[in-house]
Amino acid sequence: MPIPTLTIIGETINDSVPSTHKLFEAGDIDGILEIAKMQEEKGAKYIDVNIGPRPGEFMAEMVRRIQGVTALPLSIDTPDPELAKAGLEAYDLDRAGGAKPVLNSISALRTEMFDLYKICPFKPILLVSENVVEGKSKSCRTAEETHQAARQMVASFLERCPGATNDDCIIDPGIAPLGSDSEGNIHRLVAAMELIHGDEFFAGFHASVGLSNFTVMLPSKRPDGSPVKGPLESAFLTKVMPLGLDMVIGSVKRKYDLLPPDHPAMVCLEECLKLSGFDVLMRVREFYTT
Repeated sequence: MPIPTLTIIGETINDSVPSTHKLFEAGDIDGILEIAKMQEEKGAKYIDVNIGPRPGEFMAEMVRRIQGVTALPLSIDTPDPELAKAGLEAYDLDRAGGAKPVLNSISALRTEMFDLYKICPFKPILLVSENVVEGKSKSCRTAEETHQAARQMVASFLERCPGATNDDCIIDPGIAPLGSDSEGNIHRLVAAMELIHGDEFFAGFHASVGLSNFTVMLPSKRPDGSPVKGPLESAFLTKVMPLGLDMVIGSVKRKYDLLPPDHPAMVCLEECLKLSGFDVLMRVREFYTT
């Protein structure tokens, strides 16, 4: 069973997933609908819908067809405003019991997507791992920059979308693969969540990450056959959920737990947070090779 206080946005209906891409390419819509039903059965609270670089008409069709087999709200997942518009126009609020869809995602360079709120009210995932400097996107390198980017994105959304509330905002601080994190992204993320959690401005807001990105490229199993990815993702959740993270775009097939301090994955993560540069990579390698 999922962690009770964690909302999972089922990630599998995504064109970047090889098995799902094959279904899209084959026009196997029934296969896509089976994925939606499976994710609902296994505890997802939202169903992500990412069709890749396909026409808006296809996004609209997928939204309607998926809502035909589940009453869960959807996460319309695209950086393309036209695809987002098509998905929101097709979304049936009544079918979802009045629940707003998630719009995944909006960055500082794509705030024009806030204008879509008048088509159908939504809960945006706000990317705060980057900001706009002199008209160009710039990655946030520090926790302080991430915290400031979050304030700016939230303020912009609430100002431009009348009727939106704190509960509609989902902050994404940006997660990177731990196994290649020599630049301290995990340090920035945890410190940024501490700042956000301690700032009354964010009371009532939500936070989410694409959790599978944390362990991408790592092996599935250690030499003794025990899993690698699930425990490290659970260690991340154990560390960051007390700081306000309450949602993830993740896999319903993976078992997420809150770990005790002495769990090997928890020890690994805590030690990574005390290390820097290449030493972080070596500590992660030690975890999955021993």
